[in-house]
Amino acid sequence: MNRYLQEVLDAHVLIGDWLGNAATPASLCDDLLSRFSPAFTMVTPAGTALDFTSLARFFRSQHGARQGLKIEIEEMQLIAEHKYGATVTYQERQHIPGQNITCRFSTVVFECTEEGSMRWRHLHETLLAA
Repeated sequence: MNRYLQEVLDAHVLIGDWLGNAATPASLCDDLLSRFSPAFTMVTPAGTALDFTSLARFFRSQHGARQGLKIEIEEMQLIAEHKYGATVTYQERQHIPGQNITCRFSTVVFECTEEGSMRWRHLHETLLAA
């Protein structure tokens, strides 16, 4: 599997673990945040713009806040790949016991560091009808 597509899957496993399980070790948040560029930007489904500091604050404050969260990633597509990174789209389904399923269409821009590792540089999410 393409490494950018695999990163989408791997990151969402961590996000699901962090948000959905209060027993997850605190070190997981640091591992999760290390995947994002210090210059990270995001447009949330509500249209709010976030930067890396806002994202870190969100994750740190939401540990276990969505107990039982399960995230499914579907319809991943590599839009473009080049030596500096890639752009990927995917659909995300979030299941929390006792709540309605939420669905999102997401576009992520990855950047590559000089050492060759990848980071999430920009993410734009749009809510979809369940």
